[in-house]
Amino acid sequence: MPLLFDMPVEQLPSYTGRNPRPADHDDYWARALAELEAQDDEVELQPADFHADFAECHHLWFSGVRGVRVHAKLLRPRSGVGQGPAVLMFHGYSGNAGDWVDKLGYVAQGFTVAALDCRGQGGLSEDSGGHLGTTRQGHIIRGLAGPPDDMLYRQIFLDTAQLARVVMDMPQVDADRVCATGGSQGGALTIACAALEPRIFRAAPIFPFLSDYLRVWELDLDENAYGELRTWFRHFDPLHERERDVFLQLGYIDIQHLAPRIQAEVLMGTGLMDKICPPSTQYAAFNRISSPKSVRHFPDYGHETLPGHQDAIFGFLAE
Repeated sequence: MPLLFDMPVEQLPSYTGRNPRPADHDDYWARALAELEAQDDEVELQPADFHADFAECHHLWFSGVRGVRVHAKLLRPRSGVGQGPAVLMFHGYSGNAGDWVDKLGYVAQGFTVAALDCRGQGGLSEDSGGHLGTTRQGHIIRGLAGPPDDMLYRQIFLDTAQLARVVMDMPQVDADRVCATGGSQGGALTIACAALEPRIFRAAPIFPFLSDYLRVWELDLDENAYGELRTWFRHFDPLHERERDVFLQLGYIDIQHLAPRIQAEVLMGTGLMDKICPPSTQYAAFNRISSPKSVRHFPDYGHETLPGHQDAIFGFLAE
């Protein structure tokens, strides 16, 4: 099936991205991880108002880098015996961790579940600011006017790795069986988490966001979720005098450049008619993963619910 707005399907498995990778990318993330390593987690659990007979439900708080309190919903089996698996869940752009009830299937299967609220978005996690430049709408461009270390998605990516470490340290969790999943932004954070915390066992990203920004720009799809790229140039660089530098700086938070670090087994789901996160941009990250991996294509679907795919993910993570 040809992708009239992107590229033919047969070209996707060999596409490796357009957005430039900064020369000091490895040093950048080594410095970021060193900052995370020095961070005191200051974990706190607060009982939730939601109750289920077979699940303990808590609000999990920890101190993320740059002095913010980060929130996640934590559910775990009430009568677990010994250590069991865990799954980290990451939500879509501007959303939140979602309802408690939609996580109970994993708890019934013996999983501890931790669902992150991304800092500064629709949940309870804080955003302390401290980023030069615009805060209008988007998080992709938050901090783009300042030093790369201050970009907001750097801190959000670190939050995913920190959540993984907090969960792995829980006595009821088998640290060798911690998984991650999410769609869109959540798919990007799944990849970032597995890259920055290589002990992640299995990862199931769905149509991942935050990949190959330059390709999105060249396809003229810098709208909807990527619309802030156009906002940036219209308001702050209308002559595109800084275009090369902008995309180079975005390379620090482009998941395709983190993907080679992944050691987890990966299952990706993609809709081949996705005009929000074009398939080629998803494959830019997927093709850089060298660990065992597979992908499920939905030829007639875009950036929407992929029928049966959550069932496939459940089976993949629960094997």
